[in-house]
Amino acid sequence: MKRLWIVIAALTLMVASCAAEEPAATEAPVAVTTAAPTTETTAAPTTTDPAPTTTAAAVSMDDHFPVTVTSAAGETTIEERPERIAALSATHVEMLFAVGAGEQVIAGDLFANYPPEAGGIELLDSFNLNVESLIALDPDLVILSFDPVDAVAALDAVGIPTLLLGTATSIEEAYTQTLTVGDASGHLSEARELVLAMQSDMDAIVDTVGGSAEGLTYYHETDPFSYYTPNSASFIGQLYNLLGMENIADAAPDEFGSGFPQLSPEFIVDANPDLIVLAAGGDEVSTLAERPGWDTMTAVANDNVAVIDTDVASRWGPRIVELLRAIADAAGAVQ
Repeated sequence: MKRLWIVIAALTLMVASCAAEEPAATEAPVAVTTAAPTTETTAAPTTTDPAPTTTAAAVSMDDHFPVTVTSAAGETTIEERPERIAALSATHVEMLFAVGAGEQVIAGDLFANYPPEAGGIELLDSFNLNVESLIALDPDLVILSFDPVDAVAALDAVGIPTLLLGTATSIEEAYTQTLTVGDASGHLSEARELVLAMQSDMDAIVDTVGGSAEGLTYYHETDPFSYYTPNSASFIGQLYNLLGMENIADAAPDEFGSGFPQLSPEFIVDANPDLIVLAAGGDEVSTLAERPGWDTMTAVANDNVAVIDTDVASRWGPRIVELLRAIADAAGAVQ
């Protein structure tokens, strides 16, 4: 897990990306112009300058190709509507199915387990990617979230368009990537509708919570071994920010600038958060009090501990709405 978070940290620096969703919009926030599609929001936090996803060569008609999109791999021109998409990121598989491109997806990574309709696709190990095996699937579009084996160059050499969309570092970037994926797959209008629906649903959650979670401190656990955890600069932390909650990880140094500083058990105990959210998988609730000093923490003593599905908590696709709802429910249950 420590290796994983270091990879995430390095990727986010490289992509200036690998983000999360913004609060509500009052105008149509996803209109495509000659610059990047973006969203206009009414509440913070937001990224005011998201990475561009389409260039002037791109047009808004879903069925109009060629289209040129921009990712960390540079500008990529897709000549025809792709019919064999390999998305080696569980998040981008979710995005593709959510915008209506599910039938075009032929492959995902080993963790691509949602939606259920994705059950029939080929699964590849993106952390130990065999580029030859990928090419053998004859994809006409490949989407990667990181590129440790120079797959982009290898795929470009054989003429396969490739997008490099790293872990989103903000809510805004999650929206932007959704639009990029929609544009590249020929489903831009559906992607626009999806982003609008996500924004509307999140606004409704924030409105329902009101100010009841304001000032609650929390610790969001993604790894019970290395204690790398999202701070308020991450897309996960920005979701908590929407509810006015305070992240204990903000006081810790972020060595990689990734939005995931490494804490220590002692730091967490001393911070004594009001709420602990476990998002690492496994049954840790029953054993929290067995960790040295943790039985003295307010959240543990008062059973203010919530468990959130690991996949929901780690992906920056359409289910960030579900993640915000789970956070809101956890905050509402604090005693």
